[in-house]
Amino acid sequence: MAETPTATVTLVGAGPGDPELLTLRAARLIGEAEVIVHDGLVSVEILALASPQAELISVAKQRSRHSVPQDGINALLVELALAGRRVVRLKGGDPFIFGRGGEEMEACRAAGVPVEIVPGISAAVGCAAQAQLPLTHRAAASAVSFVAGQCKGLTDQDWSGLAGAGRTLVIYMGVATAADIADKLIADGVSPAIPVAVLENGTRADMRTLRTLLADLGEMVAREKVKSPALIVVGEVAAYALAQDVLAGWVAQETFGAETDK
Repeated sequence: MAETPTATVTLVGAGPGDPELLTLRAARLIGEAEVIVHDGLVSVEILALASPQAELISVAKQRSRHSVPQDGINALLVELALAGRRVVRLKGGDPFIFGRGGEEMEACRAAGVPVEIVPGISAAVGCAAQAQLPLTHRAAASAVSFVAGQCKGLTDQDWSGLAGAGRTLVIYMGVATAADIADKLIADGVSPAIPVAVLENGTRADMRTLRTLLADLGEMVAREKVKSPALIVVGEVAAYALAQDVLAGWVAQETFGAETDK
């Protein structure tokens, strides 16, 4: 009997949630896939683009709870490809920005499985655009950095120089550790009065953009019951966002010096 040819694994970025922000290539591959292995953050509207004959496999991750461990996901992708099935690994945002795409790519390469990467709009870029928050601005920031708020523990990460005057810091996966993040940045010398925006459910119908000051970040997240997925943007650029100012007891214009959408 002829040996089944190995199929290609395609790591596809699904963007921040809005199906209209998919690339044309991503939409086409989703529709052609025999198997879609997807994250929990991929919206139902995007999954609806799959063929009715396609098999959908969820490998959703939550804080400290993975429905399938990463090694298991790697093995699953290899197994499906070796069986000759066209598989799309569909990941929220971009596969190579906090998406573990690099690990899955390495696993495929090691097994002799062809792998391709289709970039997606990163959550930071998509959510900031929806909130009309420029991540860089000639008057406020000439550098932007992305960090993970719960990657190997905050104490293992060196964020020195990433936030402050002229810089924007975007923190993924930071809701659960927001208070620790604020303490860490203030201890590193970032002003407690620097504006911070929290972008919850970015690009979706229920998106919220909340703004406060760094010193209030942890209390605000608890007070406003912020839930993941959400991004934290630290920097003067947060003053430009269309946001709800939620620093208790302060008047928005006095606090931020910018018009806001309440």
